[in-house]
Amino acid sequence: MSDEQQAAGSPERAPQAADQPRAKDDRAKDDRARDERARDNRPRADEGRAGSDRDSGGGEAAEKGKKKEERNEQDKRDKEAREREEREKEEREKEERERERERVTGRFKEHTRDPLAEEQGDDGPTDLAAASRARHSTRMLFDTGRDLNSFDRSFIQSAHIGDIHLRLDSRQSGAGMRSGPVPEDELRGLRRAHVVPQGYVRLRSALVARRLLVLGAAPGTGRTSTALSLLDEVTAGAGAEPGAGPRVSRVDPDGGVRGLAGLLSGDGAEDRRGTGYLLELALTRPGSLPPDAMDLDGLAAALDGCGAFAVIVVTLGSAANPLLAGRYGMICPPAPTQELLTTRLREKLEERREELAERRRSPADHTAAAIAATATATDDGPGGGPGGRPEAAPEPGPQAGPRLDDLLAAAEELAQREEVRDAVGLTDLRPAEAEVQASLLAGHLLGDLSYDELLSGCRSLAAGQAQEWFAGVDRALAALPAAAADGGAGRSGTAALFHPVAFRIALAVLGGTPHSTVAAAAHLLTWELSVQSDPDTTPARPLFCDDPESDLALSRAELIDGRVEVAGAEVAARLIWYRGSALPAAVLAEIWDRHFPVRAPLVRWLRLLSDDPRPHVWMRAAVAAGELSVRDFDHSYAELIRPLAEAATPRRRIFAATTMDQAAGHASHREAVRKLVDDWSRFGTKPLRWTAAMALGYGNAAATTDDALDALARIGVRDDGDQLAAASFNVVRLLALPDVAKVLRRMADWTHHQRDAYQDLGLVTTVRMALTGVDEVPAAEPGSPLADRGDWPLPLALAATRPELVLPMADLLWTALNTPRSKDVAMDALEALMRSAVRKDGTEWARPGLAALLPALAAEEHDRRRLDWLLRRMMNDPENPLPDAQARSLWWLAVPSPDRTGEEERHG
Repeated sequence: MSDEQQAAGSPERAPQAADQPRAKDDRAKDDRARDERARDNRPRADEGRAGSDRDSGGGEAAEKGKKKEERNEQDKRDKEAREREEREKEEREKEERERERERVTGRFKEHTRDPLAEEQGDDGPTDLAAASRARHSTRMLFDTGRDLNSFDRSFIQSAHIGDIHLRLDSRQSGAGMRSGPVPEDELRGLRRAHVVPQGYVRLRSALVARRLLVLGAAPGTGRTSTALSLLDEVTAGAGAEPGAGPRVSRVDPDGGVRGLAGLLSGDGAEDRRGTGYLLELALTRPGSLPPDAMDLDGLAAALDGCGAFAVIVVTLGSAANPLLAGRYGMICPPAPTQELLTTRLREKLEERREELAERRRSPADHTAAAIAATATATDDGPGGGPGGRPEAAPEPGPQAGPRLDDLLAAAEELAQREEVRDAVGLTDLRPAEAEVQASLLAGHLLGDLSYDELLSGCRSLAAGQAQEWFAGVDRALAALPAAAADGGAGRSGTAALFHPVAFRIALAVLGGTPHSTVAAAAHLLTWELSVQSDPDTTPARPLFCDDPESDLALSRAELIDGRVEVAGAEVAARLIWYRGSALPAAVLAEIWDRHFPVRAPLVRWLRLLSDDPRPHVWMRAAVAAGELSVRDFDHSYAELIRPLAEAATPRRRIFAATTMDQAAGHASHREAVRKLVDDWSRFGTKPLRWTAAMALGYGNAAATTDDALDALARIGVRDDGDQLAAASFNVVRLLALPDVAKVLRRMADWTHHQRDAYQDLGLVTTVRMALTGVDEVPAAEPGSPLADRGDWPLPLALAATRPELVLPMADLLWTALNTPRSKDVAMDALEALMRSAVRKDGTEWARPGLAALLPALAAEEHDRRRLDWLLRRMMNDPENPLPDAQARSLWWLAVPSPDRTGEEERHG
C-alpha cells in the first residue's frame, strides 16, 4: 500500500446490497484469520511504530496543504463564476436597457411619422408637402371670401335692371330660323358692328378661290357672324342682279350638303348667281355622320356652276376633324376681346346718346360725373366711394348729351378695374358676352345701374357660359329608344357625346395639372356618365379620336408651360387651365345645382380620385368637393364626407378633412363644420377622431386656436396615445397661424404636465416641429413671410422671421434633448436642422435661422459639450460626413465670440 493510500486511510468497502445473504461459517473463518494475522504482526508493528508516527506526521501536513490548495482553487473558481455571472447579468441588463431605449426611440419615431407613411413605406418621403402646395394653387381657383352671389346665374335666366333688359346667356331663346333669307337690315348691322378675327383676309381669299369654305370653331365665338360677314362681302361684288332674290340665305341643316347641292343643281340655277349660303351642321348628335370629300366636291362644283358661295359652319371635335383637314376646311379664330368690347361699348353708348340728349341736361355735368366715377376709384381705393364702391354717375344737366369719347374712355377704364375684371372672370370675351358687359358698363356710367348690380351682372357671364355648356346635352340621346325593336343595341355613342362635358368638369376640378391628367380623369368620368345614362349598355369610346386642340377650344382652355411634382422632384410639363378664373366655380355650381342626376356619377368619380396616389390629383379633387358641399351640404355629407371620413385608408380621411375645411372657408357653413368636428373629437370613432384632427390642423375647424388645441389634446391623450401621431402632426400645422406663440406655450404646458400622456404629446410635437418643413404647413399661404422659405425647416423659418419665438422654441427643444425617452430622436432632429445650414452645392440655406436658434440651445457648458459631441458625430458619419469647415462654422454660430476660448479662436 502506497504512502498516499496510508495517508488517506484504508479504502472503504464498496457497499453491499442489503438483500444479499451471507453464511455464518464465512464470517467465523474471517474472524479467526484476522486474529492470527494480528498475533504474527504485533512485534513488527511495535518496532515500526516510531517511524510510522514520523511518516504519518508528514502525510498529515501534505494532506492539509493539498486541501488548502484545493480550497483556494475552489474559491478562485467560485469567484470567477460569481464575476462571470455578474458580467452576464450586466450584459443582460445592458441589452435590456438598449432594447428598451430602442423601443422608446421607435415609439417616438412612430409618433413622428407622417399620416401617409403607412401607405408609402416607413422610410420613403410622403407627399403631404406636395399636397399642401396643390391645395394652395387650387384654392386660388375658388373665391371663398364670399358666399353665393345675390345675382346668381344658376337661378335666373334674365333680368330687368333699370331700363336694360339683359339676357344672361348667349343661347337663342327659341330654335331660331332654320332656313330662309338673311334680311338686309341684319347684314347692314353686321357690317357696322362685326369685329373681324385675326386671319379674316385669308378666310375671305379661300372662299373666293374655292367657292366653298368649311369653317370650324367653338360655339359662341362669333363663327356665324364671321360666316355671314364673309358671305356678305363676296356676294356684294359678285354681280348679282338687283331684285333677283336674297343675297345671303340660311340653309336647313337637315338637308345637309347633298340637299344644298341638289338645290343649286335644280331649276332656277341662274337666279342664284352671286348668292351666298350659310349651312350649320350639327355633327355631335347621335347617328349624325359628317359629309365625305365627294359630297364637298359635288357641292363645290354646283356652286361654281351657278357662281354662288357657301360657308359650312361646324363645331370643333373629332367628328369635324376630317372636314377641317380637307381642302375646304379652316379654323375660325375668335375676335380680339378688347376691340370687341370697345365696339360694343360704342354701339351701346350711341344708342343711348339721343335719349340722353332729349333729357336736356348739361354735357359738362355728365362728363365730369362719368370721369369722376373713374377717378374716385383711383383716389379712394378699389371701387372708390364709401367702402371702396363708386357711386353711380349723377344725371347729366338739362342742356345737351355727353361727349361720346369721354364716356367711352370712362367705360374702358371702368372695365379695367381689378374688381370688375375679377367679377367677369373671363380672359377672353365672346360676342354675346361683350354685348352684355358693354350694356352693364354703359348702364352704370349713365346712372341706370348701381355698382353692386354691375358686379352681379358681370359675374353672370361665366355662369351663362356654364349653362350653355351643359343644358340639354343628352336631350337628343334621351329621345331615342332604349333598344331597337329587334332587340339590338339602342343608344350607342354615349361616350362620344359625354366626353366634352366630362372634360369641362375634369378641368374645373383639376385645372393646373398636365393635360394628360385631365384627359385621363375625363375618360373616367365619361364612363361614369355613360353608365348612369344607359346602364344596360357598355360604353364604347373610339381610341384614336381625341383631339387636344378641340378640347382646348370647346372648353375655353389653354396650355401653359409649367412644372409638376413627380415623387418629390419637379419636372417640366404642359399644364392646362381655363381661360378665366370664374369658370371652374361656375361649372361646378351649374352641375351641382341644376343637374341633380349627375350627382351620383360625379360622387363616384370623386371617390375614385381620392384614391389617386398623385397629390396634385386627390388634393384638387378634395378642394373641389368642398366647393360642391357648400351648394348642398346635407347631400355631400351623406354621400361623400361621412363615408370617406370613416374609410380605412389615411388618404381618404385626409380627403374628407380637406373637403370640410374648404366648406368652412364659407361663413355660411363655418359653424356647422366646427360643430361637426368638435363632436367627432369628443364622441367619434377612431377614424372620425383621426379625420377631425386633420381638419383641425387647417385652422378653420375651430372657433379659436385654444379650442383647436383643446380638441387635439383630447384626441392625442385618449386610449394611451393611440392617435398621438395625428394629434401632434396637426398641432405643428397650427404653428403657421398668426398666434403661433399661443401654440408654443401650450406645447410647453404639455411637456411639464403631471400625466405622461400629455408629456408625450408635448415631446412628440416638439420633435415633429423640428422635422417639419414650411411647405408642409397649409396655413403658410403664398405671400406670407413663411411662404418665401418653403423648403426651410419650420423652426428655423420661424426663428428668422419671428425673433420673439426663439427662446420658447429653444426651451422646448432643450426639454426634448434632456428627456431620456425623447433625447435620441431629438438629437437626430437637431442634426437635421444643423445640416440645413447650407445646401449640397454650398449655397446658403437656413443659416440665418440657425444663427438665431443655436445660441439659445447652447447657453450652458453641458449643452455645448453635447453640441460638440454631435458635431463630431456628424463629421465622422461614414455615409454623409460633415466637412470640417462647416462644423467650425456651426460651432461659431452656437458659441458667441466672447465665450470662446483662446484655443477655439486659434484653431476653431
